[in-house]
Amino acid sequence: MSYTALYRKFRPQTFTDVKGQDPIVTTLKNQIKADRIGHAYLFCGTRGTGKTSVAKIFARAVNCEHPVDGSPCMECEVCKSIAEGSALNVIEIDAASNNGVDNIREIREEVTYSPTTGRYKVYIIDEAHMLSPGAFNALLKTLEEPPAYVIFILATTEVHKIPVTILSRCQRYDFRRISNDTIAARLTDLLSKENVQAEEKAVRYIAKAGDGSMRDALSLLDQCIAFYLGQELTYDKVLEVLGAVDTEIFARLLSAVLAEDVPQAMKIVEELTISGRELTQFAADFCWYLRNLLLMKSADDMEELLDISSENLETLKEQSAKVESTVLMRYIRVFSTLLNDLKYSSQKRILTEVALIKLCKPAMETDTASLTDRILHLEEKMESGVWTAAPSPGQGQGIPAANLNQPATVGASAAVKAPLPKAVPAEVEQAVRQWRSIVNSMNVTGMTKTFLNQAHLSVGDGETPMLLIVLDDYNAIGMCTQEDTKKALEDAIQSHLEREVRVEIRENKTGKPAGETYPDLKALLAQNVKMEIETEE
Repeated sequence: MSYTALYRKFRPQTFTDVKGQDPIVTTLKNQIKADRIGHAYLFCGTRGTGKTSVAKIFARAVNCEHPVDGSPCMECEVCKSIAEGSALNVIEIDAASNNGVDNIREIREEVTYSPTTGRYKVYIIDEAHMLSPGAFNALLKTLEEPPAYVIFILATTEVHKIPVTILSRCQRYDFRRISNDTIAARLTDLLSKENVQAEEKAVRYIAKAGDGSMRDALSLLDQCIAFYLGQELTYDKVLEVLGAVDTEIFARLLSAVLAEDVPQAMKIVEELTISGRELTQFAADFCWYLRNLLLMKSADDMEELLDISSENLETLKEQSAKVESTVLMRYIRVFSTLLNDLKYSSQKRILTEVALIKLCKPAMETDTASLTDRILHLEEKMESGVWTAAPSPGQGQGIPAANLNQPATVGASAAVKAPLPKAVPAEVEQAVRQWRSIVNSMNVTGMTKTFLNQAHLSVGDGETPMLLIVLDDYNAIGMCTQEDTKKALEDAIQSHLEREVRVEIRENKTGKPAGETYPDLKALLAQNVKMEIETEE
């Protein structure tokens, strides 16, 4: 006997076997038990979610001689004949190849004859959206007032193409994507029946690759089993068969991108190409990895939405702390565009390499998202204190940017609206340079971090070094002046600088912009950086 694919071999035969569609199954079973069966149904949803399988089960159940809790018994002659495909009262029609008016006219002629066996004559029209406008019009009257013994079941993946006149005559059931947990549990059950050993991690990856489709997941599982016939199915083997990439590669790649290390990023692409990985799959998986990072940064309780192992979750937390949300969104946009381009390109590697260079070098692009990324890079360099002027030819060593006592250019000095004190304590200066890193490391709400990042930073009066934080927003004052917030800020500063710095949070009550009243340390540091860059040029 020839081999039968897993998705055909384990196709659901009763409502109990249907996984992930409990509301629909319960509704249909109740209709059968209460004998409240409709005359027209519309099953819509993505591929592989059980539309056709449920339609066939429903056709058997309404004709079954001894239904069990609304499900077919699978033992009577009617159930057996329908399962074998020999029953004349269950007619399956592929609308993709039978979409003309003449095909529908044949149905209209056939419905006048009552079923030879069973109670109902059931027409299952698969891919119903492929019917022509004329065919839909020919079906309207029959669909609205069919004989009492006729049931129409229309199945489609593109419900928006079904005319409203058809929709209004059908009971609509939306088949949702099946969760990864449900698919993984089903795959594990089938593997035990097939006597195949498999790692849980491998099964979960196949379930995820199925993208909510049980049929797709079964097809992928079938492919992996066939490649390693008689062997245990491991995570690495699944990655090799499907041309996928481990998350460890994604972590390395993101580190290279954040470090602007183009050679290392190209080396990783070279490794993927040599090992036979599919670049389209790689782009899709890396996009998903970036999505997980973005979710991790968006809120503190996103772990439930991330279908990853605990060890990968820790790596994800470490990676998310190194990159801003706006940068991640730019990365996702670049790779989403890449994913669309890869579908129609014969030079996939070149497109992938260009996309990675765009991530590493935001200065190469001029769009708004890239500009934001470039500004963040500049701020990080300012915070790290690495900006120094290179010595000019015939001159001595340049003036360090940290020296706030040296005057800037005339234009730069004019931009500072409030006079600065004669000397700024080094601890306060370093706190301002590393301000973004300090705030992002605090264990406070995201809104509090936003307010602090937007605050006006200055220096307090007195002999003891004091960082003055001036806020204009009333809501910001309420959130940032809380004792636990101030304590968290002082601890974060102490952790970064290894020194204690006094902090005062003050509301700007002058009615003027804070920069006109309080010395703006951020502005002065930025001016010094600009002056030194111009000196280099």
